[in-house]
Amino acid sequence: MPYVQWFESLNSKDVAMVGGKNASLGEMISTLKEENIQVPDGFATTAEAYWKFLKDNDLIGKLESLLNDLKNQKKPLDKVGKAIRSLFLHAEFAEDIAQELREAYRELCQRYGVEEVDVAVRSSATAEDLPEASFAGQQETFLNVTGEDALMEACRQCYASLFTDRAIIYRKEHGFDDLKVALSVGVQKMVRSDKAGAGVIFSIDTETGFREVVVITAAFGLGENVVQGTVNPDEYMVFKPLLKQDVLVPIIEKVLGAKEKKMVYAVGGTKATKNIDTPKKERSSFVLNDEEILQLARWTVSIEDHYGQPMDIEWAKDGETGKLFIVQARPETVQSRKEATVMKSYRLKESGKRLLTGLSIGEAIAAGPVCLIRSVHDIDQFRDDAILVTEMTDPDWVPIMKRAAGIVTDHGGRTCHAAIVSRELGIPAIVGTGKATEVLQDDQQVTISCAEGDQGYIYEGLLPYEGTEINLEDIPATRTRIMMNIGSPAAAFRWWRLPCEGIGLARMEFIINNIIKVHPMALVRFDQLKDQKARQQIEELTRGYSDKTEYFVDHLARGIAKIAASQYPEPVVVRLSDFKTNEYANLIGGQEFEPQEDNPMLGFRGAARYYSDRYRGGFALECRALKRVREVIGLDNVIVMVPFCRTLKEADRVLETMAQNGLKRGENGLEIYVMAEIPANIVLAEKFAERFDGFSIGSNDLTQLTLGVDRDSDLLAELFDERDEAVKAMIADLIAKAHRSGAKVGICGQAPSDYPEFAAFLVQEGIDSISLNPDSVFKIKQIVAQEENKLA
Repeated sequence: MPYVQWFESLNSKDVAMVGGKNASLGEMISTLKEENIQVPDGFATTAEAYWKFLKDNDLIGKLESLLNDLKNQKKPLDKVGKAIRSLFLHAEFAEDIAQELREAYRELCQRYGVEEVDVAVRSSATAEDLPEASFAGQQETFLNVTGEDALMEACRQCYASLFTDRAIIYRKEHGFDDLKVALSVGVQKMVRSDKAGAGVIFSIDTETGFREVVVITAAFGLGENVVQGTVNPDEYMVFKPLLKQDVLVPIIEKVLGAKEKKMVYAVGGTKATKNIDTPKKERSSFVLNDEEILQLARWTVSIEDHYGQPMDIEWAKDGETGKLFIVQARPETVQSRKEATVMKSYRLKESGKRLLTGLSIGEAIAAGPVCLIRSVHDIDQFRDDAILVTEMTDPDWVPIMKRAAGIVTDHGGRTCHAAIVSRELGIPAIVGTGKATEVLQDDQQVTISCAEGDQGYIYEGLLPYEGTEINLEDIPATRTRIMMNIGSPAAAFRWWRLPCEGIGLARMEFIINNIIKVHPMALVRFDQLKDQKARQQIEELTRGYSDKTEYFVDHLARGIAKIAASQYPEPVVVRLSDFKTNEYANLIGGQEFEPQEDNPMLGFRGAARYYSDRYRGGFALECRALKRVREVIGLDNVIVMVPFCRTLKEADRVLETMAQNGLKRGENGLEIYVMAEIPANIVLAEKFAERFDGFSIGSNDLTQLTLGVDRDSDLLAELFDERDEAVKAMIADLIAKAHRSGAKVGICGQAPSDYPEFAAFLVQEGIDSISLNPDSVFKIKQIVAQEENKLA
C-alpha cells in the first residue's frame, strides 16, 4: 500500500518516507523483539500520501502564494499560518488514501479484538527528529482518538499542524524549505496509562552528561503532562553497569514528585482527554516499583546499544494489563554532542538572600530583571536578556526563550519542555519552583544559580559571579593517585569529567544534614520523642515509610550510591558520620539525644559514638545503608573510613560493632580505613595498620592537635599552619610507618588544595594518594606531575 505502512515493515532507513518518529517505532518493533521490548502496534501514513493530499486538493499553489506573502512581508505570520491551516482543515482525503486508512484502522481493531480501537495520532515530519534538529513537539499529537471518522479528522489536523506559527518559524531558522518537508501521521494503539502512569527516559544524565545512568521521570495518567511540564514528576536514576547482574538493584536515586494533575480519558463532550487533580494517595506514592524501574532501564540500555547513541524515550504503563510499553524513541541531542574535552564551571562570588528553589537545568548562572509572563498571548511583551518567569512553557514560547538570559517556571521536571529547550539553547533554567509567578515581581532584579548541584536557587539582587573553562586535555597523568573530596551527590555528578582516580573523602554529613535532616536516634526512638514539633516534622518527612528508620537508611544509601557511581569502579572512601554534638543537636529531634559540651571539637565525636549506647542505634542505620550500597545496589568500590579514632582499644570496639552490623573487614572485599588526625594514630601507626587497610590524613585536626591550636580561634589563626615543621614531621613519619606495614596512606585534608608547596612535599614523601577539592584538581595535578618528574 503506497499510502499506509505498518510499523513492523519500517526501519530507521525509512525516515524520508515516514519521518524520524515513525521510522524509529518501526525499527524497534522489527529489530528489538528478541529483547522483549514492548511497543504498541500501529501504522503510518507515508510522505507520498501527504503530497497526494496536497495535489488532490490543489493546495501547492495556494501554499506557495501565502508563503510568498509572508516572505515579502505582505501578510503577518499569524494570518498566513491561520489561512494555511484552514486550507488543510477544509480539504478532503481522496478515496484511495481514505480507503487505505480505513482498512488499516479496521485491521488494528481486529488485532486488538475490539470494535473501535483507541489510538494516539502523532505527527512525524520528514525533517523532524533529525540529530541537528530536535526542538521538542513542533507538530501536534492527538490522544484517545476512536473511530474511522475521528481518525480521518485527526490526520487532517496533523497535516495542518505542519503550519503552526512555531513550525513555520522553526523551519525558517533551520533552513528547511516549507514545501520540501512532508508529514507522516503515526497511528498507534493507546496504552491505557490514564489508569496507571507514563513518562520520559533519558539514557544519559541530562544535566551533567554522565553516560552511565538511565534517568526516568514518571507521573500518573497519560504522559503529556510530563512532556509539557504541567506536573513535577517522580524521578528515578539507575546505574547502567550493574544492570546485567540480576541479583542487584542498582537504583541510585528515587525522588517523589508532587504529580499535581493527571491526564485521563474524557467521557462525552468534544475533548478526548482532560486533566484532573491527582488523588492524595497517588501524590504520596511512587508511580513505579523497583522491578518496573529496572525493566525500563534494561530496555533503555538495549535501545541505546542498538542505536549506538544516547536516547530520549517515552514510556507508558497500561493500567488494565499492568504491562510496560515504549511509545517513542529518538536521539538525545544536547549532552551527547557537548565537547568532552572542555568543562565550564561557574561560581557565585558572593552569597545572597534565597527567594526560591527548584530543579536546576544546566550548570550556569544568570542575572537580570524578571519578566513575568503568564500567557503565551503576551509573549510580545518580553524584554531581551531578562529572566523569563512563567508557569510552564510549550513550543509556542521558543521564540522568546531564545532571547532570555535565564528561565524560571512554576511546574515541570527535568524532562519537561522548558528543561529540554533551555539545555539546547545553553541557558540556565530553574523548573518546578511551585510559586515563582507569585513570589517574583516584574522588573525585580534576581540572580539564578544552577551551579550548586541538583537544586537551583533564585537570589535577590544581581550577585557577582564568574565562569572558568578547563581544558581536560591539558591535565597530565601522575603516579600519585589524585582523588576528590565530595560532600553532595550532585557535586559528584557535576565533576565526573575531571581526570580523577576516585573519591578520597565522601562526607555523609551533607546527605544527613541536607537530604535526611533528621537525627537518626529520633527515628530509632521515635515513640519516646517528646518534642511535638519535631514529631510532626518527622511524620511529614517519613510519609510512605512504615518503618521510620528505613527513611534514614534508604536516603543515605542512595546518596552514597550516587557518589560512588560517579567514579565506579575507582575507589570511593566514605567517612562514617563525624558531626560534633552541637551539630547533631541541630538535626530535627536532635536536642533530646545530644549532651551539652563545652568543647565539642574534642568531645563526643567520631569513633567514640559508634559503640556508645547513646548512639549505637543510629550507627546501626549508617552500617545498614553502607551494606545496602555495597551488596544490594552493588557498588563494591565503596571503602568505609572511621574518623577520630583515639585509641587501639577504641579501634577494636568500633570494628567489632561494625561486624555485628554486617560490615566485617575483608568480607565481600570490604576495606576499612582510619583517619590519621590524632597524634596517637601516628605514634602507634604500625598497630593501627594491623587493624585497618589504610590511613587518610586529616590535616586540619592533625595540625590542631599537634600544635595545640584551636582551629576555629581567630586569635590564634596565624599559628594554625599545616606546613609547620612538626606537622610535616608527623606526616612523613606516618607515610614511612604505613608503607613498612603494607598499608596505603593518603590525605583528604584541606592543606594540599590550599598550598601547592604542601602537595609537592607529600609527593616527595611518597604518599599514595592526594584527595582535593574539585576546583583544585587541575592546578595541583600539574604540580604533582612536575614534582614526580623531578624525582624520576
